[in-house]
Amino acid sequence: MSEQTNYTEDNIRSLDWKEHIRMRPGMYIGKLGDGSSPDDGIYILLKEVLDNSIDEYVMGAGKTIEISIHGERVIVRDYGRGIPLGKVVDVVSKMNTGGKYDSKAFKKSVGLNGVGTKAVNALSSYFRVESTRDSKSASAEFEQGNLINQELLEDTSRRKGTKVSFIPDDLIFKNYKYRNEYVVKMLKNYVYLNPGLTIVFNGEKFYSENGLKDLLAENIKADDMLYPIIHLKGDDIEIAMTHSKTQYSEEYHSFVNGQNTTQGGTHLAAFREAIVKTVREFYGKNYEASDIRKSVVTAIAIKVMEPVFESQTKTKLGSTDMGGELPTVRTYINDFVKRYFDNYLHKNPDTAEKLQRKILQAERERKELSGIRKLAKDRAKKASLHNKKLRDCRVHFGDTKNDRNLETTLFITEGDSASGSITKSRDVNTQAVFSLKGKPLNCYGLSKKIVYENEEFNLLQAALNIEESLEDLRYNNVVIATDADVDGMHIRLLLITFFLQFFPEVIKEGHLYILQTPLFRVRNKKETIYCYSEDERRDAIEKLKPKPEITRFKGLGEISPDEFVHFIGEDIRLDPVMLDKEMPIEDLLAFYMGKNTPTRQEFIIDNLKVELDVVEDTL
Repeated sequence: MSEQTNYTEDNIRSLDWKEHIRMRPGMYIGKLGDGSSPDDGIYILLKEVLDNSIDEYVMGAGKTIEISIHGERVIVRDYGRGIPLGKVVDVVSKMNTGGKYDSKAFKKSVGLNGVGTKAVNALSSYFRVESTRDSKSASAEFEQGNLINQELLEDTSRRKGTKVSFIPDDLIFKNYKYRNEYVVKMLKNYVYLNPGLTIVFNGEKFYSENGLKDLLAENIKADDMLYPIIHLKGDDIEIAMTHSKTQYSEEYHSFVNGQNTTQGGTHLAAFREAIVKTVREFYGKNYEASDIRKSVVTAIAIKVMEPVFESQTKTKLGSTDMGGELPTVRTYINDFVKRYFDNYLHKNPDTAEKLQRKILQAERERKELSGIRKLAKDRAKKASLHNKKLRDCRVHFGDTKNDRNLETTLFITEGDSASGSITKSRDVNTQAVFSLKGKPLNCYGLSKKIVYENEEFNLLQAALNIEESLEDLRYNNVVIATDADVDGMHIRLLLITFFLQFFPEVIKEGHLYILQTPLFRVRNKKETIYCYSEDERRDAIEKLKPKPEITRFKGLGEISPDEFVHFIGEDIRLDPVMLDKEMPIEDLLAFYMGKNTPTRQEFIIDNLKVELDVVEDTL
């Protein structure tokens, strides 16, 4: 029997504030990532700094925020009141220090726990804060949370406010880069939630006059709106809503105190319930909830006193009360929607008529599908008991109390050999595998009936749990993992078509990715380098010369599980699938998947890039 480990006072140690953050970064900023996902840590760092500047604007101090990101360095400058000069160091380096514990100074703030900028400081290789007020300026510089320099200028002509600069630590954030698309989306949300605020990002201005109405107009084209956007505002609540003519699924954008609650929470559940209740009472008909909400595109923002979120990254609201003398979140939202949405429908009979026609159309479609849907669900239930297609993981995206829920990933693979390699090398806690038997069906132009009739689509829909809405999505990252050849590219295109046609919000909300896998392995007796491009291969050959061994991977099935673990672990490389705002989904699908073969052929010829495998002397 092995000797028991002694448990003494020597085993107990207290970490200082920065050590704890650096040792357990996931507790403070969610997953780390490399910047390929909108919820990766580098964006949370930016958001934590930005939230303080937004809170200044909300309190009536400073109408402009300037942000610059060049390479790894991030700079955020506001023109608010400035941090009290004697507390500049404490505010960014002492836990439980901040100005938001007393709700007189910050009434309905996002950051209430005094952790935000401390986490940014601790997780940055370089961090500098500078505050200017009363013609004086104080600054402090840190490396990995350690103070290295501070100074006070007694007389300065600088404008008041706070300037924060930081470089995320590459010991923690591996091979990262900021993607402007994700930053821009975050900044647009901030201006929609704060009409009148100007944010300047790398010289580009963002501004909104109409709040959530502008957000919806950005996300749905005017000719796809069933009726003009309904825009309702109250003291602590704002709502914008329309229905899409073409979209199958429900689409929600929800916010609490300026925070984008991507996983919803009590406020979103109450809002979905309130829409149904109000519509039923207005028409005097007990319509099905799913028929009322089908194709809805909507946004809700509320302000809550001392909100309780279900994680440090604040993606799901747990609060049941609005705070102070106000009623519960559910009652408050229900009462507001009942009063103002009902009034709107009475005053706008044209909208009311269009909405009712849409509900009746959804009802007809549901009844037509009901028989096949029941058969498909029964089939999916039986399959799930012995489903060879899905090898599930233990943690799921909805498990907000598990701090690894943001890492949950479903790999969609082709064939047994590829899925076998991934299955053997995956993290069984957070990574699941769904195996396709071949090329999926081209579903362009087909009705949703095909999702239930086609066994693979039905099982994929069931695995993701997105039939009704995105709210119960089981995996944060949905990753298409196919060979980097013509057939693999075709499968990618067919799967993207499936999501665009029936579940576009999976792409809109940043959940769909393409897995990058290495094309080459270059090694000698001491070192192995995996290369994802010709340039990387040439650099590896140069580094490992004189004569390294070079292997060209033709397919995922050729890569052994022992090697595959490197490509789906902390060094995973993902390419996000993003929508071009300028081209509507219908036009996109029609061009790439429609019957315009000659036009598409011309496009391919004009944009064809040929890469040849050159056998060099070094081989």
